[in-house]
Amino acid sequence: MHSPPPLLPRTRRPSLITGLVCASLSLALLVLVVVRWSPLMSLDTSVARALHRRAVTEPGPVQVSRVLTDWVWDPWTMRALTAVVVVALWWRGFRLLAGWVAATSLLTSLVQQGLKAAVDRERPRWIDPVDSAQYAAFPSGHAMTAAVTCGLLLWLLRLYGARPPLWWGSLVLAAVSVTGVALTRVYLGVHWLSDVVGGTLMGVALASLSAAGYTEYTRRSRRTAGAGGTPL
Repeated sequence: MHSPPPLLPRTRRPSLITGLVCASLSLALLVLVVVRWSPLMSLDTSVARALHRRAVTEPGPVQVSRVLTDWVWDPWTMRALTAVVVVALWWRGFRLLAGWVAATSLLTSLVQQGLKAAVDRERPRWIDPVDSAQYAAFPSGHAMTAAVTCGLLLWLLRLYGARPPLWWGSLVLAAVSVTGVALTRVYLGVHWLSDVVGGTLMGVALASLSAAGYTEYTRRSRRTAGAGGTPL
């Protein structure tokens, strides 16, 4: 038995505004990182050193953080979760929505890898590292993927008219996940603070703009069908 069709939001404005604001902030942060703005570099260095001094004396929290970042909040875990949702939507007959979510996830990976290659920011280096990571630092792939995945899942819950307990519980879980993955990446000494902030902002921007785009596309398609034309 198929689930009822998802609801169409009344307006795209909240998602559009959120997406544009986060995109603007992430662009500004990107520019500051590229030009190596001194106050930002100093802040990154201060935060990284302070957290690293704690990490080297806390093997227990470090181990927990590594499990969380390498398994629970790993980008591939997030992509696998998205894939499960896409398959479920496709099986239930929501082909456009499934494709939209899949395309957003793929676009996120492409943007992330493209920016990493273009900015080519060096990761923090330590003589006594507690963890390691490869490739460039900005933006954080963990933070960006977590933000997009959680944002898309929350959007889908709104489309389906999730009941308040489920909605608020999911919102809290998403906030903990996005914040947690950002904190663990800096705590483990593999990212600067601005890396995870930039990745989170970009992730929220992509998820929000995707939601706004889907709403607008669907509304135009329904208007076309209602006017006697052929929907896109």
